[in-house]
Amino acid sequence: MLRAEIDGLNIELEEKMSILDAAKKANINIPTLCYEDGLSIYGGCRLCVVEIEGEDLLKPACATKIEAGMKIKTHSKKVRDLRKNLFELIIATHNIDCQLNCLTCSRASNCELKDIAEDIGLSKMRLAPIKRGDSIDNSSYSIVREPEKCISCNRCIRKCEEVQGIGIFTTANRGPETVVTTFKDRGMGNVECTNCGQCILSCPTGALHELYQKDSVLDILNDESKHVVVQTAPAVRVAISEPFSKQAGDISTGQLVTALKRLGFDAVFDTNFAADLTIMEEGTELIERINNKGELPLFTSCSPGWIKFIEHFYPEYLDNLSSAKSPQQMFGAVAKSYYAKEAGINPDDIVVVSVMPCTAKKFESKREEMAGDVDYVLTTRELASIIKSAGIDFLNLEESEYDELLGVSSGAADIFGTTGGVMEAALRTATELITGEELRKIEFEDVRGLQGIKKAEVEIGGLKLKAAVANGLGNTRKVMEMVKEGEEFDFVEFMACPGGCMGGGGQPISSDQNVLEKRQQAIYQIDKNKKLRKSHENPYIKKSYDDYLENPGSEIAHKLLHTKYKARKI
Repeated sequence: MLRAEIDGLNIELEEKMSILDAAKKANINIPTLCYEDGLSIYGGCRLCVVEIEGEDLLKPACATKIEAGMKIKTHSKKVRDLRKNLFELIIATHNIDCQLNCLTCSRASNCELKDIAEDIGLSKMRLAPIKRGDSIDNSSYSIVREPEKCISCNRCIRKCEEVQGIGIFTTANRGPETVVTTFKDRGMGNVECTNCGQCILSCPTGALHELYQKDSVLDILNDESKHVVVQTAPAVRVAISEPFSKQAGDISTGQLVTALKRLGFDAVFDTNFAADLTIMEEGTELIERINNKGELPLFTSCSPGWIKFIEHFYPEYLDNLSSAKSPQQMFGAVAKSYYAKEAGINPDDIVVVSVMPCTAKKFESKREEMAGDVDYVLTTRELASIIKSAGIDFLNLEESEYDELLGVSSGAADIFGTTGGVMEAALRTATELITGEELRKIEFEDVRGLQGIKKAEVEIGGLKLKAAVANGLGNTRKVMEMVKEGEEFDFVEFMACPGGCMGGGGQPISSDQNVLEKRQQAIYQIDKNKKLRKSHENPYIKKSYDDYLENPGSEIAHKLLHTKYKARKI
């Protein structure tokens, strides 16, 4: 056992670790800014400095290993004074007009700078803010970059490089003029950004945020000439309550529907209906490719961040992508055709709004291949903001049901919200369609969990299906390299964000280290509680084919529900 002393507390550790981690185990809070769990140690902000007995210089707790016999002070006067000085220097490079900007800042309700100021006891600012004069980067359909708010903590750089394996960010200039930017300052819409939004989740200052469409949606809701429908993704219902309750993993499906109806949407539908539709189309495509010796492995096409990734980095494998649109885009196409016909509404009068856990969905809705399917995309965070601004007491809302026709779904559709969910949903349907027999055990445990890469071999009626699941673009690259090196798979699910959609760049920003696990458990609980748990058993899916789409893979289904993608330059 390793024994040391922190703030007078004797602690015992089984292994060497950083002073920061040791302090956490002792329930001692040391302020940090450039540090983030899961990323490499940068040690740039120095706010976590501590005093070690016998040493003249203060040491960064994040980058210093604890040694046996150390006596450490985390909040001595020497430490506190230096932290205040360092923080003032850091904040001077930030757009410090907080009296005005905090009202519109994306991190106003959970500002890390404000929390740190309270932690270190900052009561006044002695340094005038440095005005760099950097312009706002509005080049992306998904993400806005405000360099004036950047404090060069480099968390976005490390998240993009180390977790997502892309690396679109770099630093420019030196000293107080240092700023994080993109290659040749071309803007995020003109580089290999996949729009995943993981950088937003890491940014502590609001220098990165989604392209807001809140005001546009509120305006269209007041246009009586338009029939405005909304769809909600599966991962939204297990995260939407977090900005109100601060608790992760609460299931709030019924309250979500009620809130949307109170906001004035003419119909509240579920993206899960389209997820069931996706399984019918994508599952049929998989079976056809296997039976007719088509291009394998088949890659899922539900994650728009992953789609842009393969367009940039592995365009030679575009034929392996399922031609099925994502559930978001399928829903938009069906809403403006099938639903319009059934409801007797002119398709030109229908406006489709999506509520997504994903910033890349904003880009997807603007793709020329699928232009017009979806009109506006709100992130989970944006919807929470709208609900608050409407004075709706979300936590005390009664529960409501989705509207029928496009609002009924199976549990298989719900699990689309987590890594492995698309794979499991497809296997449930493909197994029964191939064998003609009912599954005895509906859960496919081998594709569940939060591991970055999962492999499974599933036997279906004598056919051995080799499957893989990858979440986080860094892991998708690893699997793509496996494929290039000749490893055989039949079906691969790719999700751009760690944990899948529930960890999307548009989800509430949480300090809970177990937030993905809690959201995932909630998603599986929703599936478990459903009477319908297989996509092909959804009666409204059957009705849509009987009344309009004919059958999976039909000519009209291909016209509405399928698309193609293109290679993009690096």
